[in-house]
Amino acid sequence: MKRKTKLLLIAIPLNVILLGAVIYQYGILNIREQMSFVDEMQASKMQTLQKYADAIAQKANLEKQVVSLKEKRKNEDTKIIVAQTPASAAASLQNLVKGIIAGRGGTINSERVERPEDLGKFKVINVVVDVVFPDIRALSDTLFAIETQTPYLVVKELDVRVRNYADPRDLLVKLKVSGLTGG
Repeated sequence: MKRKTKLLLIAIPLNVILLGAVIYQYGILNIREQMSFVDEMQASKMQTLQKYADAIAQKANLEKQVVSLKEKRKNEDTKIIVAQTPASAAASLQNLVKGIIAGRGGTINSERVERPEDLGKFKVINVVVDVVFPDIRALSDTLFAIETQTPYLVVKELDVRVRNYADPRDLLVKLKVSGLTGG
């Protein structure tokens, strides 16, 4: 029995030590690992929450920038011919040119709209007009009015001829006027 007692005295503390090692390995270390995972998740969520809070704090600034950009876009739109389709933009350009020419004493013989050309995000609208001007001053005023017009217009081609060389009064002018419209 002494041998069993001796074995028991050695086995009980050894079992307690092994039991403690098993509890430490599978219990305490596992709990620590889970706690560190929870802490990492919490830190990650706090970072995300901070980013959202920063984004919400910038909302007022972003709204001001949006208003500013809308205003800038509106100012830029005054420089081009605003229309839903290239055909309606061409009609607007044609009416602008006719109004300028008629206001300066010119008589329109014919007019036509050419096919729009692609220019990146924009389209170039061309109108060709045959006009009779009474003198060179009316032609000069018309060209000045077209070039300084808003929306911006450009005279691409200009062909000027005198109707009668013996009596040089009337000028026959062929104008090709271009303008930009949105794509």
